[in-house]
This record gives sequence, C-alpha cells and structure tokens, in this order.
Amino acid sequence: MTHSKDISINKTITSRRNFLKLAGPFALFLSCPAYAFDLFKIIDPEGKNKDINKAKQALEGLTGIIQSAEGIDYPSEFTIGQTLALEGFQYYGLPVKNEKLQKYVTTLGNAVAKNSNRPEIPYYFVVVDTPIYNAFSCPGGIVFLSGSLVKGMNDEAELACVLAHEVAHVSHKHALSSVRRAKFLEGAAKIGTVNMQGEEGKQFRDMVGNLQTVLFDKGLDQGMEYEADESGMETAYRTGYDPNGLVRVLKMLQEKQAGATAKGSWFSTHPPLSSRLEKCYKWQKKYPDAAQMATVKNRFLTYREMI
Repeated sequence: MTHSKDISINKTITSRRNFLKLAGPFALFLSCPAYAFDLFKIIDPEGKNKDINKAKQALEGLTGIIQSAEGIDYPSEFTIGQTLALEGFQYYGLPVKNEKLQKYVTTLGNAVAKNSNRPEIPYYFVVVDTPIYNAFSCPGGIVFLSGSLVKGMNDEAELACVLAHEVAHVSHKHALSSVRRAKFLEGAAKIGTVNMQGEEGKQFRDMVGNLQTVLFDKGLDQGMEYEADESGMETAYRTGYDPNGLVRVLKMLQEKQAGATAKGSWFSTHPPLSSRLEKCYKWQKKYPDAAQMATVKNRFLTYREMI
C-alpha cells in the first residue's frame, strides 16, 4: 500500500517538475512561439508527456489570438481601417473644408509619426466638422480629429501630443487587439476586398461593427489609453515638442466637460480625465527639459482660425 502511494507521489513530483521547466520561459514563449515549440521537442522528443502536451495546446491557442492581430498584413489592416473611416464620416461628419488646415495637420501628424514606434507605414490625418470633442484612429493609420477639439487647443505642442496619442494607438494595434477574438480574424492573414460576400463578408462586417462600437461609443480598454498617453508624450518629445502639451489638453477638456456632448466624445470613450492627468504628472518627471521644447503658438493659432 505504501509502495503504491510512493509511486503516486513520485509521479506528481515529476509532473510538477515538467511544468516548472515550462513556467520559467513562458514569457519568452509568448514573444517567440517558434522557440517554445522547439523547446517542447527538446524536453519531450516523443510527445508522450501529458503536461507538456497540455502546455502546447494552450500555447497554440494563445498564439492564434496573438497572430490574429499581429499576423495580419498591412494592406488587410488598412482595408479594415478604410472601411471604419467611412463609418467615421457618417458618425462624426465630413472633413473641414479648408485645404491649408488639412495639409498643416497632415504635415505635423506625419512628422510625429516618423518618431513613433511604427514609422514605416503611411499615416492619414483629417479634421472633421463636428461639435463633439474627440479624436480616434483606425487600423492602418487613419486618424480623425474633431474641429472642436482642435479649436480648444492653444499651441502646436498640444496638437502634436494628441496626434502622437492617436499614432500610438495605431503603432500598438490597439483597435485590432480589442477585437482579436472576432471570428473573421481567426486564421485570417489577408483580406481581398471590402465587398466580400457570403459568410466571410458577414464576419468582416460584424468585426467592423464591433470596432465601430468600441471606437465611437465604448472606447478602448483603459490600459490602452494610458499606454497611448505615455507613448504620445514620448513621441511628441522626440519630435521636439513639449510633452506637457497633453496635460494642457486634458485640463482643457476638464473645463469643457460640463457643457459638452458626452455621447461619442472623449468623455465617454476615454478613462476619467483625473486618472489620466495623475499618470501624466508622473511621466512628466522623464522630461526635466520639457520647458525648453517647442510649443509654436503663433503658427498654430493662424491655422486654428481656419476651422
């Protein structure tokens, strides 16, 4: 009886040891799945260990979720963004009819994007004519800013920080990650056309509808917004602008909040302004020379008058 018990205990210990062999490098598995599966072969070359097989199955599932957002190619990502952008015009309104203003914002946005974490793709920026205070970015690099939000700003550094915040969402693929479990993205790497028919077309439209709800109504996860704030301040600083411009914009929004439309605005799609400011105050410490960075007030005010 004791012998049987000892065998059971030894099996449990062996099983736990095998699990611990996998637990240590688990973070590396997520960042490099190919390495993980090679390691599985080394640990259990015959594939007989149940614990390792379970770990392989779990990793395959996680890899599928990660690749659904990360593995999609850029043309497909842009197709999703382009479709969503058309919905954005329906929801928020058409571009402000001033070519000089649009060119100015596009030039500044691309300067910021070149200093982002994903400078290799093209970006597109548009100011739309709406009383709602908001800005959002579509997958693939299409960025919307409301005219009201721009009119509430006071210098170019503030605009640069907001643009950098939106570029950060694109560079981190936040929107795609928010719908990474969508049926359409399961195993999808390429999208042929926005006019897809049948079940594939339905799944694509459902996914775009979910993205529309996230970006226009519910908002992204709070963690994503904080990450975009931090990245936005860093990117604006690398571009030569005062990163505290973001703090000034958030304070401006606090002042406007009481009398502003909430639905579809930054007030409904972003975390509480107080919590965002609290985090920004901490990040300010990374930029002791922020006061020496550019704000460019006069030029900005010239273009702001065009809205």
